[in-house]
Amino acid sequence: MTRARTLLEAPEIGRVLTRIAHELLERNKGAEGLVLLGIPTRGVALAHRLAATIADVEGTQVPVGAIDVTMYRDDLRHHPVRTLERTDIPTAGVDGATVVLVDDVLFSGRTVRAALDALSDLGRPRAVRLAVLVDRGHRELPIRADHVGKNLPTSLAERVRVLLAEHDGRDEVLIEDAGDQR
Repeated sequence: MTRARTLLEAPEIGRVLTRIAHELLERNKGAEGLVLLGIPTRGVALAHRLAATIADVEGTQVPVGAIDVTMYRDDLRHHPVRTLERTDIPTAGVDGATVVLVDDVLFSGRTVRAALDALSDLGRPRAVRLAVLVDRGHRELPIRADHVGKNLPTSLAERVRVLLAEHDGRDEVLIEDAGDQR
C-alpha cells in the first residue's frame, strides 16, 4: 500500500516561488537579460509562475519558454517510448542571455544534464542557472541547483510528486513511500 505525506501546500509553494523570483532578480541585478526555460512538464508551469512574479515585482516581462530534453536523455535505450514535448524558445533566443532552467524536482541530475545538452544546440547563453522547486538529493552527476525552493532529504524508496493546478487541479508536493508490502 502506498502512503503519501503532504510536504508543501499551495500557500507554501507560492511563498517558495516568490522567494526564488526575488533571488533571481537579486543575483541578476534586475530582470534584464533573463530568460526562463521550463523543463516539461511541470517546470514550464513553474517558469511561467516565476515570470509572473518577476513582472509584479519589476514591472518587466521576462521571456519564458520550454526546452524538451527527451532526445538528449541518456536512458532512451532503457525507456525508448517517450512522448516528445514542445521546445519553445523566446523570439530573441538565448544567445547572450542568462538562461534559468526551471524544473520541479532535482534528483539524479540526468534531466538537467540533458537540458544543458539541448540548450547548447539552441545557442550560447552568457550564463545558465538552475531553479528547482524541490531538491531531493541522490545526485548521480555533479549538478547543483542555484535556487532551491525546498531541500527534502529522501530515501531511494521514496518518490517526490509535485502537483500543480495547471496540470493536476491543485498545488501540492507529496512524498510517497512504498510502505509495508506484506
